[in-house]
Amino acid sequence: MKVTAIIPDDIVKDVQGFTQGRNITDSLIKALNDWLYSKRIEKLNQELNREPVKFIKGFTADEVRKLSNRT
Repeated sequence: MKVTAIIPDDIVKDVQGFTQGRNITDSLIKALNDWLYSKRIEKLNQELNREPVKFIKGFTADEVRKLSNRT
C-alpha cells in the first residue's frame, strides 16, 4: 500500500537508527512490525491473565511421549 504521511524528521531518523533499515520504507516496515509483535504479545498476556493455561489432570511428559510413539 502506498501511503503519504507527514512524520517529523527527527522521528524518522531515530527509527532509521534503531532499525538499520536500507531506506525509510524498510525502516518504517521494521518498526511497525516490531510494534505489532509487541502489541500481539501484550494481547496474549492479557488473555492468559483472564484465562490461564490449565493442564489436564495427570498430564506428564511421559504420557505425551507415549501418545507420540503410537503405532
